[in-house]
Amino acid sequence: MIIVVLFAFLTGCVAQQADLLQTEKVLQQRIKQQDEQLSQTRARQSQEISTLRDQDLPQLRGELERALYQTQDIQAKQEDVKHRLAQLEQHTKKLEQLTAKMDTDNTTRHAWVQKSLDNQEAKFTSKLEEFSKSMDHAVETLKRDIVDIVQRTNDTLSKRVDAKLDEQHKGVSETQHHLSQVSEKFSQFNQALTGFREALVGLNERVEQQERTAQQVAAITKTLEVMKQQAASRFEEQERRIDSLVKSLEQAGSKSGRQQATKSSQRPAASVTPEGIETASAPVAIGAPQESPVAESAQNGAEPPDRVKYEQVLTLFRGGDLEGARQGFAAFLLEYPNSDLAPNARYWQGEAYYGKKDFQKAIDAYDRVETDYPRSEKVPAAMLKKGYAYLALKDVKRASSAFKQVLTLYPKSPEAGKASGKLAQLKEVR
Repeated sequence: MIIVVLFAFLTGCVAQQADLLQTEKVLQQRIKQQDEQLSQTRARQSQEISTLRDQDLPQLRGELERALYQTQDIQAKQEDVKHRLAQLEQHTKKLEQLTAKMDTDNTTRHAWVQKSLDNQEAKFTSKLEEFSKSMDHAVETLKRDIVDIVQRTNDTLSKRVDAKLDEQHKGVSETQHHLSQVSEKFSQFNQALTGFREALVGLNERVEQQERTAQQVAAITKTLEVMKQQAASRFEEQERRIDSLVKSLEQAGSKSGRQQATKSSQRPAASVTPEGIETASAPVAIGAPQESPVAESAQNGAEPPDRVKYEQVLTLFRGGDLEGARQGFAAFLLEYPNSDLAPNARYWQGEAYYGKKDFQKAIDAYDRVETDYPRSEKVPAAMLKKGYAYLALKDVKRASSAFKQVLTLYPKSPEAGKASGKLAQLKEVR
C-alpha cells in the first residue's frame, strides 16, 4: 500500500516536474516573444522617431502619446510577468512542501530539482533585470530623442519667427528711409519755392534798380548837356577876346615904316597868337576834353577793392591757372563775404573744381551758390553746371533732377534751353 502511495507520489512529482519544464519552456518562449516584441518596438520606435523628425509638432505630440501608451502597455506586461513569477514562486513553495514530505531517498533528487529551479530562477531574474534595464534605457533614450526633437522644432520655429521679424524690421526701415527721402524731397521743393519767391523779389528789386539807374542816367545826360552848353559859351567868349586882342595889337603898331610895322605886327602875332591859343586852348581843354580823363581816373580810383581783387583772380582763371584761381576765390570769399561779387566768386570756385575734375567739390560749391545767394543771377548757371557734374559722376538721376529744377524755376533763362537739351539726350540714351 505504501509502495502504491509512493509510486503515486513519485508519478505526481514527475508530472509536476514535467509541468515545471513545460512552464519553463512557455516562459522561455514568452521571453523570446517579448524580446522580439522589444526589438519590434525598438524598430518601430526608431521609425516613429524618423517620422517624428519629418512631421510637425502636433503630430510629434500624438506620436509621443502613443509611445507613452506603448510603454505603459509594456510595463503592464512586465507586471504580468512578475505576477506569473510570483505564481511560480508559490508553485515552488508548494513543491518544497511536497518534497519535505518525501523520504530521504528523494533528497538528492529534490536537491537537484531545487538547484535547477534556483538556477532557472536566477537566470529568469537576471533576464528580467536586463529586460527592465533595457526598457528603462529605451524609455530614457526615447525621452531624450523626443526632447531633442521638440527643441529642434522649437529652434526652427524660433528661427523662422526671427527671420520674419527681421524681414518686418527691414520693411519698416525701408519705409522709414523712403519717408525720409520723401520729406527731403519735400523740403528741397519748399527750398526751391522759397528760392523762386526770393528770385522774383530780386527781379522786382533789379527792375526798380534799373528804373532808378535810368532816371540817374537821364539826369546825368541833362547835366552833360548843360555842361556842354556852358563850355560852348565859354569857348565863344574866348574867341571874342582873342579877336579883340588881335585888333588892338594891329592898331598899336608904329606907322613909321613897313619893316617896323611888319615886325611889330609879327611880334604881337607871334607872341600873342600862341599866348592866345594857349590861353584859349587851356580853358577849352580844361572845359571839355580834360574832364573826361579826370572823370575816368576818378572812376578808376573809385573802384572798390573787392572788384579789383575779383578781376585779378578771374584773370588767373581765364589764363588756365585753376589752382591759383581756386585759392584766390577762396581768399576773396574769406576777405569779402558780404560783397556783391561773392556769388560770382563762389560760382567760379565751383568752375575751378570742375576744371580740375573734382566734381563732388564742384557740386558743393554750386549748392552754396543756391543756398547762400538765392537771389543771385548765377543760381541758374550753378544749377545747370551741377547737373553736368552729376553726369560726370554718372549719377543720371540727380543730374535729371537738377536740369528739371532749372526748367521749373528759371524757364526763360538761357540755361533752361541747355537743360532741356540735356534732358532730351538722357531720354534718348535710356
